[in-house]
Amino acid sequence: MPNLKDLKIRIDSVKSTQKITSAMKMVAAAKLRRAQEAAEAARPYAVRMERMLGSLAQSVGGTDGAPKLLAGTGANQTHLLVAFTADRGLCGGFNGSIVRQVRTMIMDLKATGKAVKVFCVGRKGHDVLKREFPDEIIKNTEGIGRRGIEYHEAAGIANTITKFFEAGEFDVCTIVFNRFQSAMTQIVTPQQLIPFETSKGGAEEDKEMLTDDDSKAVYIFEPEEDEILADLLPRNLAVQVFQALLESSASEHGARMTAMDNATRNAGEMIDGLTLTYNRTRQAFITKELIEIISGAEAL
Repeated sequence: MPNLKDLKIRIDSVKSTQKITSAMKMVAAAKLRRAQEAAEAARPYAVRMERMLGSLAQSVGGTDGAPKLLAGTGANQTHLLVAFTADRGLCGGFNGSIVRQVRTMIMDLKATGKAVKVFCVGRKGHDVLKREFPDEIIKNTEGIGRRGIEYHEAAGIANTITKFFEAGEFDVCTIVFNRFQSAMTQIVTPQQLIPFETSKGGAEEDKEMLTDDDSKAVYIFEPEEDEILADLLPRNLAVQVFQALLESSASEHGARMTAMDNATRNAGEMIDGLTLTYNRTRQAFITKELIEIISGAEAL
């Protein structure tokens, strides 16, 4: 029969845990609203910039003077994967889904004879991937978005990627992040940034942003297309990284809010079960003592 003191201690412990998970849920919900608004507000700009660059790329993509970020190195041997995860845990499968996707991509690329390098943005992804692929990780960045995602943080990551590319470290760069759909749903999204590639289809939300006029628009550029591309391609790289950070931040807060809500509910169910066991055990002890008293009285 369980000890009453042990049951009482365990009930108090679970109640303390429940208070913590409930507080974390409320904090995540407050942060989620701001992060969701920021991610949704930035989507139209990122989508339209990508579409405009896609229109430019079609006109100059095959020329000899095409910028290197557009044309690439001409090879497809070395791939850089940029994994966006969180610095903290307790957010359900948010980090695990990114790690699984990156692991699958690494194995698939290696199976075809490609070389792979990994750039980790976030501590959790780095902690897991370094155990399996220590030689592939070439860079790790932590502390992004502690006070909210800011553009200069994305520009710093984009500049690092650009420096690696100019140094000949890789031929193709792909970012992997969680696209926010709802508090309970995050979509793992790989997106190729170098060489520039117009997204194939994209999210349903992105499609809804573009009207028929947008898709059929004819742009007239001044100065020449190659000059504009030379300036806009690095800027687009930073914009797409910024959008990925915003989407990842909103997804993290949504996943954490959902996970902490589930944990709070599970703690409540555990408390109910432990309380029932405690009451039954206490009643059994009282009944046993009464029987002993009555039996002793009858013996006298």
